[in-house]
Amino acid sequence: MTNSPEIPARLAAESAIHRLHATYIHRLDSGDFSGVAEVLQHAVIHVLGNETSSVEGLLGFFESGLQIHADGTPRTWHSITNVLIDVAPSGDKASSESYYTVHQQLDGFPLQPICAGKYLDQFELHHGEWRFTRREVTLRFAGDLQHHVKGAQSDAAAQSS
Repeated sequence: MTNSPEIPARLAAESAIHRLHATYIHRLDSGDFSGVAEVLQHAVIHVLGNETSSVEGLLGFFESGLQIHADGTPRTWHSITNVLIDVAPSGDKASSESYYTVHQQLDGFPLQPICAGKYLDQFELHHGEWRFTRREVTLRFAGDLQHHVKGAQSDAAAQSS
């Protein structure tokens, strides 16, 4: 590991980035789209050919693209695995690749995986805090998304599968 940040700094960066991943997922699965937009507020998000940024743009993107059910949530459970984080030698930039799997369950719709793919992320260290600068969501496998996506996201998912 030549030309890499010192090990404690790299581990601190990786820990902060893991926390960003988890915060994003917890807020998304709870239906807190304002909180998701806050986590991604400095990022450009690219999902299946659609791209947006800014808190207002992100909030609109999630509200118009994901279904919310009677309990106020999307009724999803995201899992992130196989997270690879690379911190730049300068220590102020990082990237990650991770796998995601989304499960969903509703009355009349048994618990099942509905999609899986990869998150391709970029981060920067700004005033001592790590933040997303880009998130690309790729779709590898698509199952029954009828209760999850809507609008342009539904059309894009159908074309990708």
